[in-house]
Amino acid sequence: MSESQRDPLWPGFWPDVPADDRAPIRELLAELLGRGTVVGDSGAGRDLFRLARDHYRRHLEDYLAPLGLELIIDDEALVLQARPRPEACLLLGQFSKDETLVLLVLWRCWDDQRSNQAADKVILAVDELWNQFRTTFDKIEPPQATHLDSILARLKRHRLIRTHRPDSATQPGDTLIEILPSLPRVIPFDSIEEWTARKDLYEPAGAPEPAAGAAAGN
Repeated sequence: MSESQRDPLWPGFWPDVPADDRAPIRELLAELLGRGTVVGDSGAGRDLFRLARDHYRRHLEDYLAPLGLELIIDDEALVLQARPRPEACLLLGQFSKDETLVLLVLWRCWDDQRSNQAADKVILAVDELWNQFRTTFDKIEPPQATHLDSILARLKRHRLIRTHRPDSATQPGDTLIEILPSLPRVIPFDSIEEWTARKDLYEPAGAPEPAAGAAAGN
């Protein structure tokens, strides 16, 4: 008896999936539901990305749709993302206020570099992020080093950023942050004016604190 016959919870397309692809599909879905993003530029992520893009795009879209998740396949950045549709998704995990502030700063760094330099990758040091935070939110104290580390760790778990410590680094602030294309999709803004309006809501003299941004998974 097949797996799909033993367990009625298997999706309808499961009998059409070859046995060799079933474990990778399970891993792929676990990554998308648990972290929200698969980065396909290296290692196991590359194989999962290609499997989804080349063979199972429609299957995955059908699986994620009832959960209120939209499948994004970015061929240029090699990113596979399950993006929540806020009006329909019940799997939203809320970012804290501090995490949202850091996300807003990272979004601005992303937008500035992509607009002005057309860089393939957006990379900045932790010290640059801290300074940009002070510039962006001049009335809000930036997170302390240990707290910032925990914020960045959560963003890494969701694969919104990657970090790398160069061999030449002598201080924690020298650690490099790569902003992944998944980040601007988690907190999308159509214009810098829209971003500015959201940022202003968090300033002490602004309106009461709004609900934090959201991402799939925990």
